[in-house]
Amino acid sequence: MIGLAAAAFVLLNGRIAGVSGIVGGLLRPAPGDAAWRVAFVAGLIAAPWAYAAFAHLPESTIEAGYPAVVLAGLLVGIGTRYGSGCTSGHGVCGVARLSRRSLIATACFMAAGFATVFVVRHAI
Repeated sequence: MIGLAAAAFVLLNGRIAGVSGIVGGLLRPAPGDAAWRVAFVAGLIAAPWAYAAFAHLPESTIEAGYPAVVLAGLLVGIGTRYGSGCTSGHGVCGVARLSRRSLIATACFMAAGFATVFVVRHAI
């Protein structure tokens, strides 16, 4: 579904569906540029509610406290700025376009994720 949505977004709007870039564009919107960005973000927020109207949402648990979740969110935000995009922009859209920068970024964030899981689950 994400791949189809990203492909439709490129075909219909001519833009890459990188969430951090779309949300970041809301902070300093160009004239006439905010409406589609707000609609995109509203769709991201509304999609789970729409799904829940027809199916049972899976139970989710987070095995971390609020400080860890806040720190993780800040680190992800910093990483998207340094990496010039987020996982959706690089991993879904960039890799599909065979972008060298996105292939390298995706390999880096996947390796960092693998290393983090290994350290947390096996070394600590």
